[in-house]
Amino acid sequence: MNSSQNAPSTPTGADAAGHRSRNPFVAIGLFVRQVIAELRKVVVPTRRDLVVYTITVLAFVVAMILMIFGLDAAFSWLSRIAFSDPSAGL
Repeated sequence: MNSSQNAPSTPTGADAAGHRSRNPFVAIGLFVRQVIAELRKVVVPTRRDLVVYTITVLAFVVAMILMIFGLDAAFSWLSRIAFSDPSAGL
């Protein structure tokens, strides 16, 4: 591991004390270094993890679809009972 992988994500030295440079390129450089340091922390999931996550999301979506369909059918049935005219037949 080289020293750039351990780059701090917070300003140190003069930047931490509030003595900021007026040069915008210094701020851009600091930002880019911080972005790279954060990107090095990202862990790429394995193929098995992706499959498990995909199945979990799809199962949750199907469960939500069924729940909303059931609630819609129940409220539709209740509204038909509440707002229908009993003397009209159907």
